[in-house]
Amino acid sequence: MNYKAIKDLNEIILKKLHLIPRNIDLIVGVPRSGMLPANLLALYLNRPYTDIDSFLSGHIYKAGARGQFINISEIKKVLVVDDSIASGSAMKEVRHKLAQLEGDFQISYAAVYVVPGKEKEVDFSFESVATPRYFQWNIFNHSSLEKSCFDIDGVLCVDPTDEQNDDGEKYREFLLNAEPLYIPGSKLGTLVTSRLEKYRKETETWLDKHNIEYDKLVMLDLPNAKARQRANNHGQHKAKHYLEAPFKLFVESDLHQAMEINRISKKPVFCTANFEMVYHSQSLVYNLKSGKYLPFVRKIALKLRDIIQGNSLTTAPTESRSFSSIK
Repeated sequence: MNYKAIKDLNEIILKKLHLIPRNIDLIVGVPRSGMLPANLLALYLNRPYTDIDSFLSGHIYKAGARGQFINISEIKKVLVVDDSIASGSAMKEVRHKLAQLEGDFQISYAAVYVVPGKEKEVDFSFESVATPRYFQWNIFNHSSLEKSCFDIDGVLCVDPTDEQNDDGEKYREFLLNAEPLYIPGSKLGTLVTSRLEKYRKETETWLDKHNIEYDKLVMLDLPNAKARQRANNHGQHKAKHYLEAPFKLFVESDLHQAMEINRISKKPVFCTANFEMVYHSQSLVYNLKSGKYLPFVRKIALKLRDIIQGNSLTTAPTESRSFSSIK
């Protein structure tokens, strides 16, 4: 699996910005995912930008101006931008939609990420990325979410405060009225939470209230919060159910639990604490102060750990790393 964060998108655009001709008059984004790279390109090139339908209707804002529009007759060369190409069918639809304008404008096409072999589908591409792949800007609308596991607190809703987390009436009130956080746009596979089984009714009520569809809800079958604290097996509990079916992804809110789930399952975990992917791979070192995985050779890193005051470096669970460390 390949994962790209917004920072990766920004970095590759800056790195390959020279590929885009400077005589482009207008940048047009393909809704919705193509609007983000189109906006970045427009900012860096200081060009106006718009979306497909607004372009067709002549609704184009001037660069650096508010409430001011460009006369469509001023536009000659247009760059249409999408975030990615897989099969190429979406870009073909865009080309068909804009075919009526080919005589009036010189239109070229770009995609930031393309699967290997599809580079010729566009005039400009920035990086080849094979499937399966996830992007930070559309991961909660990915077509494979039905084959994924999701945590609840810190993912679908905010975490309870210490005051709310009393294993009593305040906690019940929280469960029924928790503020939503990342609500997916499609059906989910299994929700795996460390919430106690006795709070199933309240949890299901909240999920129904926010129109969250899912196949299964797995909770901890323990009598109370004290028993849950004694067990302290959140990562193991979640990894167990991640392994039971051919799920492709686990979405977890806590970084250390994400690492534990990954270590046990040997499958990728997306962590909403830093919006990064934790992969099964080589041993790395995790810096607790910076929150980054450092790609040092394990033996050297262990020696460095003994030298650095305060033990700022500590070994991460075996064979885990964040994709952000891969360039």
